[in-house]
Amino acid sequence: MAVSLDISHGNAAPAIGVAPAVTPAKPSLVGMSREELGDALRAVGVADKQVRMRVAQLWHWIYVRGFTEFDHMTNVSKELRTTLAHVYSMTRPEIVAEQISVDGTRKWLMRFPPRGAGRPVDIETVYIPEEGRGTLCVSSQVGCTLTCTFCHTGTQKLVRNLTSEEIIMQIMVARDRLGDFPDIDTPQGFSVPSEGRLVSNVVMMGMGEPLYNFDEVKKALLIASDGDGLSLSRRRITLSTSGVVPMIARTGEEIGCMLAISLHAVRDDLRDVLVPINKKYPLAELLEACRTYPGVSNARRITFEYVMLKGVNDSIADAKKLVKLLEGIPAKINLIPFNPWPGSDYECSDWEQIEVFAEVVNRAGYASPIRTPRGRDILAACGQLKSESERMKRKDREALEAASGAAG
Repeated sequence: MAVSLDISHGNAAPAIGVAPAVTPAKPSLVGMSREELGDALRAVGVADKQVRMRVAQLWHWIYVRGFTEFDHMTNVSKELRTTLAHVYSMTRPEIVAEQISVDGTRKWLMRFPPRGAGRPVDIETVYIPEEGRGTLCVSSQVGCTLTCTFCHTGTQKLVRNLTSEEIIMQIMVARDRLGDFPDIDTPQGFSVPSEGRLVSNVVMMGMGEPLYNFDEVKKALLIASDGDGLSLSRRRITLSTSGVVPMIARTGEEIGCMLAISLHAVRDDLRDVLVPINKKYPLAELLEACRTYPGVSNARRITFEYVMLKGVNDSIADAKKLVKLLEGIPAKINLIPFNPWPGSDYECSDWEQIEVFAEVVNRAGYASPIRTPRGRDILAACGQLKSESERMKRKDREALEAASGAAG
């Protein structure tokens, strides 16, 4: 059963149901690169010789302390604080819903204000607590264009790309809600903890294809991995792609994060159905891009995600073919029991078959953990994310039709 959870902490976001929807007219400083932040300061009259210092101060208050109010930035002059508050914002998105699974997984439905002439958009972000780490599954788009047939998100049409602000805000909100930022009264000069953070890992595996939004994803992940801010190790940031081959090398060169491939089939004819982008970038091209991924090594293995679909891709022959395909690539293979969603045509493979499949892969020398499904009861598991607004729209239509019928 999904429940609302109030975990307000220090400077954390208000409890669910307290904060109204916020539509800031002012541009946000969150999500700006250091260079853009410098330009923003110059725009309000900060002298060039002070810009570097002021950028460092703001960076600390925004990303180390998690502050949302300029008034708390005690080493910034009152005059500059007043000017910044008049021109810029650091407002968090509205949290429309917050759910907690029986297994401790949390899911947030966040609403971002309109961009240009657009409308507000809703996205989902999932936090998975595990022993020794906490993983945040972050979205890069509202909806998706890829139409992978086993994925719930793929049934929602693409609305738009998320901005770097909206991507990084997902991490900020999670740290707010989990109490992962220091209390507002913590001394200014405190040291940033290197361990013990509840959000220790980030995976770009939420809604959307990250490599179809490369520039904004890159900017957000470079902010997330900045050692003077959110300070996530690049080895703890994983970007998952369905196979946008031309962008894979750039990911390694320009972002330097870990790579995951949403594989799911070992034959082009089947992958054309399960992951239709395969028609554009077939397996041979995809795997060659993996072999040459910058920085790939036994210490920085590529993760191959393989959803287990009963009678579709789970045979012993498939397992043997998988091993052959990945020969020469430092790899780990995540076997993912299929997570059902309303209207899906697929079933999860029998557990015994998954174990036999894993044994074949293990014997070949590849680590092949079977991912324990998390958050299924709140539709937060792999492949289940879909903007709640889509489900709500359907419910609204059904209610309206029912009311019209009753009135007639």
